Parts: sequence; C-alpha cells; structure tokens
Amino acid sequence: MHLLLIEDDLDLGPALQAALKVEGLSSEWRRRAADAPPRLDDAQFDCVLLDLSLPDGSGFDLLRRWRHAGGQTPVIVITARSALDDRLAGLDGGADDFVVKPFATAELISRIRAVLRRSARQASDSWTLGELVIEPRRHRVQLAGQAVALSQREFQILLELAREPGAVVAKSSLAQRLAPLGDPMDFAAIEVHMSNLRRKIGAERIRTVRGVGYLLES
Repeated sequence: MHLLLIEDDLDLGPALQAALKVEGLSSEWRRRAADAPPRLDDAQFDCVLLDLSLPDGSGFDLLRRWRHAGGQTPVIVITARSALDDRLAGLDGGADDFVVKPFATAELISRIRAVLRRSARQASDSWTLGELVIEPRRHRVQLAGQAVALSQREFQILLELAREPGAVVAKSSLAQRLAPLGDPMDFAAIEVHMSNLRRKIGAERIRTVRGVGYLLES
C-alpha cells in the first residue's frame, strides 16, 4: 500500500512516515498544496492523509478539486480543527474519514486500514484470493472449493493478513491486533499458530519477511 501524506508540520510529517513504515505502508510526504497531484487516481496512491491548514492554501479546496475531477482515492483528513462544522465540511466535501490532532498513531493506522478495506470492497461477505475464499462473517475458509477447518486464532491471523494481501504485516502489529484489549500476543505463540495455518492452506501462501513480519501472497 502506498500513501500520500500532505502535512506541513516538520515534526509530524517524518513521525507519521516512520509509523506507516512500521506497518508496512510506504508513503510520500509533501508540505504544500502546490506539490499535490492535480488528479488523485492518476498518481496511484491507495490513500491520502490530508492536513487542512497548508502554507499555500486550504486542504478543503484541494479535496474539492480532487473530487470534482472524479478522483475516488480514499482521503483521511488530519487536522487540529475539532469544530463540528469543520468535520461536516470535510466529510461533505468528499473525505472518507476525519481525525483530529492530537491523535494516537494506532488509531490513525486503524482508520487507514478501515478506509482501505472499504475502498477494496473487502467489507463484502466473501474475500477471494486465488483459490482461497474467506467469509469473515461466517468464519469460513475454502481452498480450491474445499472447506478448511481453522481454529479461532488461525482464522484471526488469516483475516488480518488477508486485509492487505501482498503487503507485509509487522509481527508487532499482528500481536497487538490479536489481543486489542490486553497485552500483545507472545511472538512464540504467533509462530505456532502461523505454522499450523501454513500447513492447512499451503506454506507457499504465507511468506515470512525476516525481522519484519508476514505477507499473504495475493
């Protein structure tokens, strides 16, 4: 996944890029509206993080221009403006989400994943990845038309990897997502579940990126 970050803050910009990199998301950082692409879809970004207060213009104007040109790329507004009118203006202007500064990085990452899932239509009842078919709401998995019996943890791991097929999911992020209300899952436990999952769906479908995390082949 490749993101465009338009943010003029010299401290926040690099910090956000570093956080995105940890999650396996690449990004380009630009500080001015003038440096933004005239059309989003032509630039091939998967998502845009857009500050509203830029040195040379308003993020609102940039957003309206993109939408008027027909761009459908998801846009998350990040801003210090917390007034209801500003939030409504952003959403009505075509933003897919609105995050108020200061925000927790984990929350922003979660919102990015949510809009990407919606954009990829992965909120549907069935996700198809080659011969692998996942039905999140029914907790069902099929491989080449045959049902695959997974434990609850194995299914959760597969689901997290399948949200971003072809992208690396950091092991630390996976550990936290599997236990969002408590302590992150132990890495050794993840390895055991991952081994069992590979045995059931094919070891070649899940690649380990050494020192980083895992990738589900798309």
